[in-house]
Amino acid sequence: MSSNKTKGVVPPINCIFDYLQQQTTVTFWLYEQTGIRIRGKISGFDEFMNIVIDDAIQIPVNNVTGVEDMSKSKKLGKIMLKGDNITLMTSVDE
Repeated sequence: MSSNKTKGVVPPINCIFDYLQQQTTVTFWLYEQTGIRIRGKISGFDEFMNIVIDDAIQIPVNNVTGVEDMSKSKKLGKIMLKGDNITLMTSVDE
C-alpha cells in the first residue's frame, strides 16, 4: 500500500470563483493570439467561462522570448472575454 495521498482535482469554475471572491489580478493567454495577453480582475462569469474583466489591460508579448512588454500595454477598461478564447488563466504575483 502506498502512503502517498493524491489531491482531488479542482474544477476550473472553482478557481475562477476564488479569483472573483479574492479580487485577484489574473492574466489570460488567448487562443491563437500569442502576441498579446489580457490582465485584470474578474467581476463576473457564467457556466461557459465567459468572463467579465474590470480594469483590463492588453499586454504585448515578444513571440520569440515570450516576455511581456508592460511599457507598451494598452488600457481596455471593462471587457467581456469569451470562454472559447481562453487558453490559460493564471494569477499575477504583485
